[in-house]
Amino acid sequence: MPTAKYFLTALLAAAPLAIGGQQPGQPLPVAQPAQPGQRGGGGGGGRGRGAIQMMTLTTAAWPDGGTIPAKYTQAGESVSPALAWSGAPDGIVSYVLIVHDVNAPAGNGTDDILHWMLWNIPATVTGLQEGTPSTSQLPDGTRQISATGPYYRGPGAPAAGPVHHYVFELFALDTMIDVPAVGAQPPAARAAVVAAMIGHIRGKAVYAGLFKRQ
Repeated sequence: MPTAKYFLTALLAAAPLAIGGQQPGQPLPVAQPAQPGQRGGGGGGGRGRGAIQMMTLTTAAWPDGGTIPAKYTQAGESVSPALAWSGAPDGIVSYVLIVHDVNAPAGNGTDDILHWMLWNIPATVTGLQEGTPSTSQLPDGTRQISATGPYYRGPGAPAAGPVHHYVFELFALDTMIDVPAVGAQPPAARAAVVAAMIGHIRGKAVYAGLFKRQ
């Protein structure tokens, strides 16, 4: 079965974005928003619908690119962090959040470890509270999985090795995703969600953190 990274590559191939030296496991690039008086390009979405709009994703738990506190990792309570986002374009129907460890290859190196994926987050939502409940579907319809279950899987890089990079990627879509939260193994569910995103991404934001056990 094609992997999530396969479909991410397909997303890029379908979008006329300059990706330069993109390496496997790195976050997808984002087109700059069109300037006043300019028309957006065709990046990342349906043809003729404009470039992918750059959004903002933040957390007060650690600075972007900084060390993730133990509380949010497997060395602590493995609590999901509070997140907030802004800058979504008009016409958004849902969001997808994918959190993955780009330094932990899986699937014979064709994928990486999925620490959290939420999809069908309603367009009216602009953030997540700390400590998202462990359930396949939240009351607002949001669905979630990780490599080990329907919950946030905190970073767990071992002490005997390099610091790992954990990337939080938020996508704003013009559609809902018809992928069930149960019934498929996490890699297959991830690949199905990413495949369903092709042609529907209208905005994106990225936030990162570092972690290794002491």
